[in-house]
Amino acid sequence: MEHANLDFDRQNRTGFPEVIFCEGKPDEFLVDIYKKMYDRDGQVFGTRATEHQYNIVNTILPDASYDKISRILKVAPKDGRSQELIGNIAVVTAGTADIPVAEEAAQTAEYFGSKVTRVFDVGVSGIHRLLANTDALNQANCVVAVAGMEGALASVVGGLVRVPVIAVPTSVGYGANLGGLSALLTMINSCANGISVVNIDNGYGAGYIATQINRLAER
Repeated sequence: MEHANLDFDRQNRTGFPEVIFCEGKPDEFLVDIYKKMYDRDGQVFGTRATEHQYNIVNTILPDASYDKISRILKVAPKDGRSQELIGNIAVVTAGTADIPVAEEAAQTAEYFGSKVTRVFDVGVSGIHRLLANTDALNQANCVVAVAGMEGALASVVGGLVRVPVIAVPTSVGYGANLGGLSALLTMINSCANGISVVNIDNGYGAGYIATQINRLAER
């Protein structure tokens, strides 16, 4: 394709198929990419899509589905095949406003074959809510902690669980949050062990890494 060089061998090399980052792509390019990938693999997964992009993809791929919360635009397999979800990944948010990023992580992990447990709105302003879910978090193979504001959730989770924690800073917060920078710096500077950090609002990246950990744990 003149406007894209699709990587159909990625599944063989890495264990994960190529995923489309929809944001910013011209309509005609996006439609061509979705059609080519669907014709080749029978399924497509895209992130950061708009409702407009869903509408134009849906005109050529009627089986396409769109989630307004996570902004994921995907097309299910042609033959209706499904995979058994393995292991367990806990996806935790500090607040309700963090759920869109958390859902991007959760649905990415589910698409790649992981079972996900969601624990939402358990931030440090009411820490009893988090403490009430400690057992559920420790039953997971890893935890994705999603938080804006000052991003303290990841540090607290890291001090409570025995599994790896993937911290996701979000751009949720007032002015001094600096679009997620304050949460990012808090997470990077955490004194809790076992925490890794992805970029601001990068739910997809967290879901990908969590799936790698989950697969290793189940292996």
